[in-house]
Amino acid sequence: MFGAIGRQRLAYVAAAGTAGATTLVFYNRATPIDHKPVSTRPPPPWTPPSRLEMIQKLKDAAKSGEEFDLLVVGGGATGAGVAVDAATRGLKVALVDRDDFASGTSSKSTKLVHGGVRYLEKAVWELDYEQYKLVREALHERRVFLTTAPYLSHMLPIMLPVYKWWKLPYYWAGCKAYDILAGKDNMESSYLMSKGKAMAAFPMIKSDGLVGAVVYYDGQHNDSRMNMALIMTAVKYGAVVSNYMNVSDLTKDANGKVVGAEITDVFTGEKIPVKAKGVINATGPFSDELLAIENPGKHKPIVAPSSGVHITLPKYYAPQKMGLLDAQTSDGRVIFFLPWQGNVIAGTTDSPSPVERDPKPSEEDVEWVLDEVRRYLSPDIHVRRGDVLSAWSGLRPLVRDPKAKSSQALVRNHLIHISESGLITVAGGKWTTYREMAEDAVNQAIKTFDLKPKNECITHTVKLVGTDGWSSNMYIRLIQSFGIETQVAQHLSESYGDRAWTVLSYASSTGQRWPLQGVRLINTYPYIEAEVHYACAHEFAQTAVDFIARRSRLSFLNAGAALDALPRVIQLMGDDLGWDSKRRRTEWTNARDFLVSMGLPPQMDGELDQVKGTLGDVNPLTNKIPPAIKDIISSSPLATSAPLTPPKAHHSRGMFSVADLEKVKKEFADKTSITRNEVKILLEDMHLFETDDVVNMNDIVDGALHDMGIKRTEKIGFEQFWQARRMVLF
Repeated sequence: MFGAIGRQRLAYVAAAGTAGATTLVFYNRATPIDHKPVSTRPPPPWTPPSRLEMIQKLKDAAKSGEEFDLLVVGGGATGAGVAVDAATRGLKVALVDRDDFASGTSSKSTKLVHGGVRYLEKAVWELDYEQYKLVREALHERRVFLTTAPYLSHMLPIMLPVYKWWKLPYYWAGCKAYDILAGKDNMESSYLMSKGKAMAAFPMIKSDGLVGAVVYYDGQHNDSRMNMALIMTAVKYGAVVSNYMNVSDLTKDANGKVVGAEITDVFTGEKIPVKAKGVINATGPFSDELLAIENPGKHKPIVAPSSGVHITLPKYYAPQKMGLLDAQTSDGRVIFFLPWQGNVIAGTTDSPSPVERDPKPSEEDVEWVLDEVRRYLSPDIHVRRGDVLSAWSGLRPLVRDPKAKSSQALVRNHLIHISESGLITVAGGKWTTYREMAEDAVNQAIKTFDLKPKNECITHTVKLVGTDGWSSNMYIRLIQSFGIETQVAQHLSESYGDRAWTVLSYASSTGQRWPLQGVRLINTYPYIEAEVHYACAHEFAQTAVDFIARRSRLSFLNAGAALDALPRVIQLMGDDLGWDSKRRRTEWTNARDFLVSMGLPPQMDGELDQVKGTLGDVNPLTNKIPPAIKDIISSSPLATSAPLTPPKAHHSRGMFSVADLEKVKKEFADKTSITRNEVKILLEDMHLFETDDVVNMNDIVDGALHDMGIKRTEKIGFEQFWQARRMVLF
């Protein structure tokens, strides 16, 4: 946040603080972010079109000569944001990405939703209005961000430890200025902490010389899951989207204006022409590649990519409810130390970098981050290279400034660039300001291409998919309804929002007393097999890397654990998507290579042979069976029969089928509650019992309602019916 400061600067700050004391007294207090669900009921089932169906829509449009209003190239934060903005204005939108959604920068961020306190300091001392404007806009967008998808984002207090007493007023004044600049969009007010309270809140920090701390608030989110929520919201509003569709050429009319593109299916090589009134280039650090296609041989780069390296450490390195900011590293850069998804991430470096897919973190950068961690943690904590669970490098699409001497001086603001051919490029910015970038880009497109939207921009109030039925206590209902572990329920609630109900419709029984459902992919993390099925059926997952890196965050949390889970992920995806043995082994090799970019050592000879029988390409039935039982199976006729694969993804008895749902909706259509006898009739009509013994069925239902504390004369509401059904089935 704050660079090196001198006593003269401190004097200026002290004077400014005195002059502004009255302002602070009348400072508008922060208003808390309070999300109220639209409905407490589970959401109705919604299965979006599959990738193949989306591609067919593109083919049908090409065959009929139909024209899209906008073709968005790039499915990261900016591109997805543009698709949501345009679709919610009633425009006809298509979006394609040559890789997976969020496969680049948008999944490799610092996971912060922030205004940028360090940019504010630069704005003050360098009298830089652009930096000031960036911070002010970002603070407003931070608030919008946390309200449009509250299940994916939250407030996070961040501590600035202070080791020289005379720096306390400087840091405090800076944080207060940050609060004031946010105004009514502020979340919580910053505050001072004594040494004792700082040590109590963050016991891992170095105590020698500590005089106190300042705590301020910013936001944190799950970046790739947020990206997926944007994609699904665009789909919900009518956008046609597809990952793994590469723009191989741009189509121009007789006047040299871009009027579409030729896209190529990465998997099949099939080419599809797409007509559009306008094309928006939202490819982040790869923006110059599309611009080079648009103007071959003459294009001058407009993006200056910078590499940011992060590492993941075990959760014991930091408290789970507070982050830390090292404002004065050994070389003047800033490093964050943040709890995230149950572990701790530290980073980032900031240095110029070439543009490449899946850049690998250098050992030098990893060691630099570890050295900085050692500097501010207690000396009795041994920071070891072996504690690094994952390491990744993300490319930041910074706007190029020809006068800048280093990438740290580059402003993270965005620009809208219009080529002579009419191609619109939106570049720069950061995750926090994706919505504003998208709004600016669509506004420009409407003007440039003379589009006719049905309404103005409404994305500041549009709730993303998963938000309507979500509340912070929803995970409790998931536990009660499905019999899953608390950690799993919290993870699903915070990753999918109200779509967690649909995820759990794919859950299988554990065969245990508890949990009843939700088989984990790996014991140490709360990811379950149902998520793999859901990713394939509802979120366009096409490769194993799509799941381990972006639909789940396993490779970012622990690359070794992702490798352990990989065979089972491939088996499940292969069964759902119809992969043959060759494709399954290719998936393992590609995913193994990807994990090298996440910090694992390169693949050793013979690794594939060691997992060959666990990818679903031999006999999936034997994958999780004890050796003694495997010997019996191998000598039985089953061993020579066709592979026995797990059932295809389906709505299990853990949730209503579509037909069941219609029956329940009809029953509750004109009343808020039903009688005990009506419950029995409804359950029997849904054919949920495996017994014809009506007396036994009555006893089971009566017992379940008794355990729920419902009296015999009391009527049963929808939520109670839902819970009773779960208890009856198990």
